[in-house]
Amino acid sequence: MTALIATDLDRTMIYSRGAMELAVTESDVAERPGDEDLLCVEVYDGKPLSYVTSAAEAMLRKLTASAVVVPATTRTVAQFQRIDLPGAPWRYAITTNGGNILVDGVPDSGWRSGVDIAMADGGASLVEVGAELSRRIDDSWVRSSRVADELFSYLVVDLDAMPVGFVEEWNDWCVDRGWGASRQGRKIYTMPDAVCKSRAVAEVRSRLVDDGVLAPEAPVLAAGDGALDANMLSAADAAIRPRHGELETLDWQHPTLSVTGSSGIAAGEEILHWFADRVARGAGTTAVGALL
Repeated sequence: MTALIATDLDRTMIYSRGAMELAVTESDVAERPGDEDLLCVEVYDGKPLSYVTSAAEAMLRKLTASAVVVPATTRTVAQFQRIDLPGAPWRYAITTNGGNILVDGVPDSGWRSGVDIAMADGGASLVEVGAELSRRIDDSWVRSSRVADELFSYLVVDLDAMPVGFVEEWNDWCVDRGWGASRQGRKIYTMPDAVCKSRAVAEVRSRLVDDGVLAPEAPVLAAGDGALDANMLSAADAAIRPRHGELETLDWQHPTLSVTGSSGIAAGEEILHWFADRVARGAGTTAVGALL
C-alpha cells in the first residue's frame, strides 16, 4: 500500500441533512446533490441520519484498493458501528477521539489500557472534571450531557441560550488539569490531553509497518474539520480540511495543510479527489492550499 489515510467522518466524509447545508458560496448551493445522488450510510432510530454522495461512494471504494484507509472519529464505538461506510470492513478504525483502536471491529484492550494509564497520570480524573462541569451548567441551555466510553464528556447545547464566553472559561479551567474544551456545532467536548487522534494514528501506522502492509517511508495523509482533528492534521505528512467547521471558523492553518475550495457535502468529494491524487502520484505534497 502506498499511504495511510486517516480521515474524520462527520462533516468530513459523511454528512447529515443539516451538515449538507454548510455551503457558503453560490456555486456550492448550485452543486448541492439531489436525493438521487445520495447514499444513506447511517440509520438511527429507524431514520436515515448520514449520507455520502454516489460519487464519493465510488471514490472511497476505489481509494481503499490502493491505500490503507483508517476512519478516525470522535464517535464512541457504538456510534461508529452504526455507520455502513463504503470500503468496509476496516482492519483498523479509531474511535472515541483516539481512546479506542478497533482491530477487525473489536476494541484493542492493550491500547485502551495504555490510554487509561495516561489519563490517570495526566491530571484530573473524569469524575473530578464531570463534577466541576455539573456546577457550571444548567438545563436552561444544556439539552443533554453524556460521557463517551468512560473517556470524555460532551454537552449538546442551545447555542442561543449558552452563556457568552462559557467555552473559553471552561477551557481555562481544564487546561491546568490536563484537559481541554472545544465546541463543534452544538456539541461542547471536554477532552483529556491523553486522548487524541494523532497518537492512535501513529500506533496504527507502526503496526502496519511492522506487519509489512506499509513501507517505512509511506506517508500519512489526513482530513478533518474540527479542533479535535488539529493534532492529527498537523502530525500528518500532508493534510486537508474542508472550508467549513470549527477549524474554518478559527482560520486554522499549517504548513502542510490544504483547504478545499468548496464547503458542505461537496467538500467531501473534493477531499477524496485530493487523497486519490496524492496516492496516484506517490503522495507528494504541494504548496499550501493547492488542490488538483
